[in-house]
Amino acid sequence: MASEVDVIVVGAGAAGIAAGRRLAETGVSALILEARDRVGGRGWTVPTALGHAVDLGCEWLHSADSNPWTVIAREMGFAIDQRLPDWRSRIAARFGEAAQAEWLAAQSAYEARFDAAAARGEDAAASTLLVPGERWNGMIDAISTWANGVELDRLSILDHARYADSGVNWRLLAGYGALMTAYAAALPIRLGTIVEAIDHAGAEIAVATSRGVLRARAVIVTVPSNVLAAEAIRFTPALPDKLAAAHGLPLGIANKLFLAIAKGAEEFPVDRHVLRHTDRTATGGYLLRLHGWPMIEGYFGGRLAADLERAGPRAMTEFALDELAGVYGTGIRDRLSFVAASAWVGDRFARGSYSYALPGHAGDRAVLAAPVDNRLFFAGEACSARDFSTAHGAYRTGRAAAEAVLASLAGRAPAG
Repeated sequence: MASEVDVIVVGAGAAGIAAGRRLAETGVSALILEARDRVGGRGWTVPTALGHAVDLGCEWLHSADSNPWTVIAREMGFAIDQRLPDWRSRIAARFGEAAQAEWLAAQSAYEARFDAAAARGEDAAASTLLVPGERWNGMIDAISTWANGVELDRLSILDHARYADSGVNWRLLAGYGALMTAYAAALPIRLGTIVEAIDHAGAEIAVATSRGVLRARAVIVTVPSNVLAAEAIRFTPALPDKLAAAHGLPLGIANKLFLAIAKGAEEFPVDRHVLRHTDRTATGGYLLRLHGWPMIEGYFGGRLAADLERAGPRAMTEFALDELAGVYGTGIRDRLSFVAASAWVGDRFARGSYSYALPGHAGDRAVLAAPVDNRLFFAGEACSARDFSTAHGAYRTGRAAAEAVLASLAGRAPAG
């Protein structure tokens, strides 16, 4: 396989799709190379036997009131579930209002310490802000595993403080991954094409793939940071700064489990989160009857998610059943059955869920995002300074990279 195009985009996830769409608008010849046999990357919607498709990857339209995917969804006729999550009130559902008030006070105090440390420019591990012996430390840490995919002892204070969140979180009834697939439908994408090496030493950039070599004037790389850190793509000349930045921005781990409710689903409230434990980090969060469907969605993060993924779907299911039995009694076991589960660490083209910065590495996102010789560009959620770990962060960096490529090809300085 041999071809020449203006631009090659490596990866057809949210960033690659966004870049491809922008390039397509201009008439620049471009080709997107995707290693998988599907598009969407970590946005992956799968059908279920219950007739409802579920998102194994990104699910929430975070900051939905300013999220570009919200606009795209509306333009494409995708129904949006605007019911807000009950994340800040889930303690009361099981442990009562007094516990809820105590939890909110502890969480607010932790957030105040966090904000103060960030304002002082401290870039230590977020765990240093926990009060020794505080009853709610396990819960605060558990929330980090769900939100960041990692425990607080590996989370940069400064980087996390930069995350932009409007507090408005919605979902797509047909699935986030389904939206990405639809948005990419008309793009020139070559599936099943693994990029193995990128040689940017010559006048043209040579991209070696599992199906041959392609050449282009510019390349946009959108693969996850863990893929770069593993040197799954060889760069010539080498890019030690990019490699170091990728190591400083590893992907956290967050996996999902979907269970069908065999009977009496109406007994459970719709879109209500329930917890089994509030005093430990290694616990799951459970969303009852998502969208009103007869399902429970389990969510596991950090070291627990990694352990359960290694043990397999059956072990993940048993763990969830044990926790749910602690809430609803042992009879719940016979009413629930496995539907689907994710395993993002074992996905060789992801190797994790979404990025976080290690303590001392809050500046690595800018390093990862910086272009090389104005011909080799990088995009993806890990490259976003304020929207990292999200599909809209990936989208924005993909569009920005495409704009930079267009400026480079036109021989002018990029806007902004």
